[in-house]
Amino acid sequence: MIIDFLKIIIAYRDIKGGEMKEIITDRLIIRPWKLSDSSDLYEYAQSELVGPNAGWRPHKSEEESKEIINMFIKSNDSYAIVLKEENKVIGGIGLHKSIPDSSLKDLKQREIGYVLNPKYWGREYIPEAVKSLINYGFNEMDLDLIWCGHFHFNNRSKRVNEKCGFNYKFKRDVRLKFLDDKEVTILYYNISKKEYDLQVLLH
Repeated sequence: MIIDFLKIIIAYRDIKGGEMKEIITDRLIIRPWKLSDSSDLYEYAQSELVGPNAGWRPHKSEEESKEIINMFIKSNDSYAIVLKEENKVIGGIGLHKSIPDSSLKDLKQREIGYVLNPKYWGREYIPEAVKSLINYGFNEMDLDLIWCGHFHFNNRSKRVNEKCGFNYKFKRDVRLKFLDDKEVTILYYNISKKEYDLQVLLH
């Protein structure tokens, strides 16, 4: 599958005092979280359609969403997805430190995770955000490898992974401590810098 990374309009804007740069695509701005985003976050984080598909319980209040945003700010690896035309946070995405395969531990790698407000499902916003973060990871962070995973029941994420050029590698059974030790299977995919460069070149 050849992924059209070049059709995504991407620009980077420095953020004063932080490592992350804003990523600007055709329809989106991917930027660090702000406490003022709590209302937008709570709007979708309270939904049963969102948290359980990502491994966490729905938020019970906007105050809980503020606490989570504080965690995001401290971690510096989770970003808000802002829809330009509404100036509204519609989801979150991150490049998290993770080594799903210990045999590849010497590679510089991260794992992409994402969620989207259900009101905005079906409009290709997440593939747009994921492709831009892949570009950022390889060309700005100099990564060797980027992972992405999904639970066995999450077919939406499966389609996103395939659309964005990730290749299936293996699966692993785990228990989700934040969801009462629910047993799930995680399917792991990755894309290497070499594979990414080849896809861009062939296009």
